[in-house]
Amino acid sequence: MLPALSKAFFHALSRSGTLKKVASRYGMRRPTSFARRFIAGETAAEAIEAARALDARGMTHTLDLLGESVSSLEGAEAATRAYLATIDAVMAAGIERNISLKLTQLGLEADKASAVDNLRKILERADPAGFFVRIDMEDSPYTEVTLNVFETLWQYGHRQIGVVLQSDLYRSERDLQHLNALGARVRLVKGAYREPKTVAYQRKADVDAAYARMLKVLLTDGTYPAIATHDPVMINVAREWARTHNIGQDRFEFQMLYGIRRDLQTTLVNDGYRVRIYVPFGREWFPYFMRRLGERPANVLFVLRGITAERG
Repeated sequence: MLPALSKAFFHALSRSGTLKKVASRYGMRRPTSFARRFIAGETAAEAIEAARALDARGMTHTLDLLGESVSSLEGAEAATRAYLATIDAVMAAGIERNISLKLTQLGLEADKASAVDNLRKILERADPAGFFVRIDMEDSPYTEVTLNVFETLWQYGHRQIGVVLQSDLYRSERDLQHLNALGARVRLVKGAYREPKTVAYQRKADVDAAYARMLKVLLTDGTYPAIATHDPVMINVAREWARTHNIGQDRFEFQMLYGIRRDLQTTLVNDGYRVRIYVPFGREWFPYFMRRLGERPANVLFVLRGITAERG
């Protein structure tokens, strides 16, 4: 049964208000709750505590305040204030200054100009304080506008920002060439969204092949690229390409998600590679959580055991 579970199935579940309500009741209520395998907590303080633990293991981090598809300007303004508060909390804690965000969280669906304005408010606080801000990529309807917003801010002089490309999209190899020419920092992922065949590869082998091609271009021509994957095959491709082309371990980093393949994270650190962990937190954790389940069916068994324990 589990191999048949697909990204499409979990994408549909992620939009269920009823399921979200049930999950919210059980998912984060105790330190041992099932969702805490993948979510650091609901507050910035909990995320900072998780970041400190990662630092102690020799890893770096980026804090990701969860939230997306905000439909009102009021909601977008609230998300912006929450990010500004997170920036202040990170500064007070004295940890590494690195955050990630989504444009729909800042109001892109409600009004593009307002979303850009909200992002600029965040950058105006973050830039002088030495933060790096990654603009996450969402599903394909937002690809063009996300890249346009990124480049607009880049041209306005915001250079401590980066963006994400998804290897499952046909257009991404072309986008990569342009971003490399700018000197922008790119995070390469395979893609966690259900996409139509008109815009994206449908076969895993094709997505993997595109990922391998793109990571080689990034390592050779990119600006401090982030190879974001839990796939040992892709990691080995990156390691071998870097070795044979004399690309030092200080010129790129691997990135992984909080709570996924901790064994692989540790192995890479022990081998001298830089590893950054995405640390998601916040009350709006359910859609992110469902995408993690859809990416790897083995995660479902872990959650089912957790739910049983919670109710037992």
